[in-house]
Amino acid sequence: MHNNYWELKQSPFGNSVDPKQFFNSSTHEEGLARLGFLVEQQRSLGLLLGPRGCGKSLLLEVLARDLRKAGHCVCQVNLLGMGAHELLWSIANQFSLFPRTDDSTLHLWRLITDQLVTNYYQQLSTVILLDDADEATGDTLLQVVRIAKQETTPQSRTSIILSAEAKRLNLLGSHLLDLAELRIDLEPWSTRDTEDYLRQATISGDRTGTLFDAEATQTLHALSGGVPRRINQLAKLCLLAGAGQELPRVDSATVENVFHELDVRA
Repeated sequence: MHNNYWELKQSPFGNSVDPKQFFNSSTHEEGLARLGFLVEQQRSLGLLLGPRGCGKSLLLEVLARDLRKAGHCVCQVNLLGMGAHELLWSIANQFSLFPRTDDSTLHLWRLITDQLVTNYYQQLSTVILLDDADEATGDTLLQVVRIAKQETTPQSRTSIILSAEAKRLNLLGSHLLDLAELRIDLEPWSTRDTEDYLRQATISGDRTGTLFDAEATQTLHALSGGVPRRINQLAKLCLLAGAGQELPRVDSATVENVFHELDVRA
């Protein structure tokens, strides 16, 4: 296997939404800090925006992990294709309210709002993380508006964070956009971020440098556009190709060949 060839214990470019694989790039570090500020200041609603593959889902996973460790009540839902009733059921279920599949929307709504009130009086901060909000139905987003409007008082202890592609922001609707108090935009990685990521991911044993030479790193960054998911995918396939050619390190030509093969398949 190519991992053995490169003397790696496991694939360094695995699941892109696994918090264990999180690389704290400059843009992700700032995004995580601003999300933490939103929760700390108990702001009611924030937006996490960026192009597809920039790491929004992973950042929410890391945030959820950190918030739970800090004692916050965290609810995390992906809204892709989710209906309004399913959203309310999912939130109630994550609040451990034991909802039934045949519960009415009204009953689920009462369960959730009662729990938010309980959390408030127990001085427990509640954070609702909603990924892929731009892929949700209009009825689903209306329920998010209802929850957000329940939590607009200064004494509120509930924060809602929505992630979406910036270019699809209008799909969230004017009601949610008007309620948003903080917008966080994730930018593509810098060349330095890509260099540091590749170095950190591929160091093993006595190895002190990256498995990609300097020119290969520059080429990989340029061809990926600095988008983390593309960097991860391209780097993984480059290691496989480099092992097949028995290269001492991945070079620029290998990166270009792999990229063009991917482009043809797409």
